[in-house]
Amino acid sequence: MKGFFKNLFNWERWSYDVIYLPIDIFWLWYGLKAKHFWYFTPVNPTLIFAGFEGGSKKEMYEQLPAWTYPATIFIEPATPFEEVKKKMEAAGLQYPVVVKPDSGMAGVLFRIIKDDAHLQVYHQAVGELYVLQKCIDSGLEYSVYYIRYPAETKGMITGLIVKDYLSVTGDGIKTLATLVAEHPIAKYKIAKLQKMHQAKWDDVIPAGEKFLLNPAGNHNTGAKFINLNHEIDQQLCDVFDKISNETGQYYFGRYDLKCPSLDALKNGKHIDVLEFNGAGAAITHVFDRNMSYISALKEIVRHWRHLYKIGKINNKKGVPYWSFWKGYRFMQKAKKNFRRMSAIDKQIP
Repeated sequence: MKGFFKNLFNWERWSYDVIYLPIDIFWLWYGLKAKHFWYFTPVNPTLIFAGFEGGSKKEMYEQLPAWTYPATIFIEPATPFEEVKKKMEAAGLQYPVVVKPDSGMAGVLFRIIKDDAHLQVYHQAVGELYVLQKCIDSGLEYSVYYIRYPAETKGMITGLIVKDYLSVTGDGIKTLATLVAEHPIAKYKIAKLQKMHQAKWDDVIPAGEKFLLNPAGNHNTGAKFINLNHEIDQQLCDVFDKISNETGQYYFGRYDLKCPSLDALKNGKHIDVLEFNGAGAAITHVFDRNMSYISALKEIVRHWRHLYKIGKINNKKGVPYWSFWKGYRFMQKAKKNFRRMSAIDKQIP
């Protein structure tokens, strides 16, 4: 019962459907103004469904400037495994590598692969095109929310966070299982974490050692989001203006990236973009645990207003809105695939 009430008042743990419920009326209002329910679809013209949901990572990487992201290849599930290894070698990729499904989101089926055996299991299970990428295991993970209006070369950064991955710290006495069970976030993810760390589950973690539980920097995997909006300045905006103008028609979304430090990020150095999430990108800085629910809702609606305005401008330039039924069918297909991937995610290490 205690855990129930704690979750009840910690709004950032609610499902997105519940969080957005009080402001759904604003979504409908912008749809009515645009005369299209999917009023955001013209926003990022070169991303399917504007990058709202069910998009393609391959599509995204092929549009990012090559200097901004780690060495990356794309693997079809029907590719013979020996051919996968040859593709890795040709690309200069060595273990550990990162893998994630082309249409994945929320950290589902994200894995760090350390050997052939693990990769072969993943390759046989994933069931769709997937990304195989150099693992950037140093630096910090940041998210930068960027908005730019069409015909403008200067944009704005509306959100900046650094992610603290889900982890526990040993005391030299308790086992990993006990540390997880006592952790305020990890204890709700015991089944998955036990599968991920079965070999060390009953080990005692040395005093002071930080044990990484999940390397995925997503809200649903337990990562903590630390709001750095006070660090947003023109120098940082200039960096993402450069990336976004070179990309071309990314007007609204969130860059997730690795970088050694905030200073390096502001100087545009050693940046490795992991993903660009478009119109449906979660506004991650509102999930800093110090932000009130009311403030978070206001911030979300503010971003929807930008979506509406950019969509309207691009539509006047000839980018069409999707019809209700086209968008509905696309969403249903994406949700079905997400359920499929979620089921697989529970089965493989």
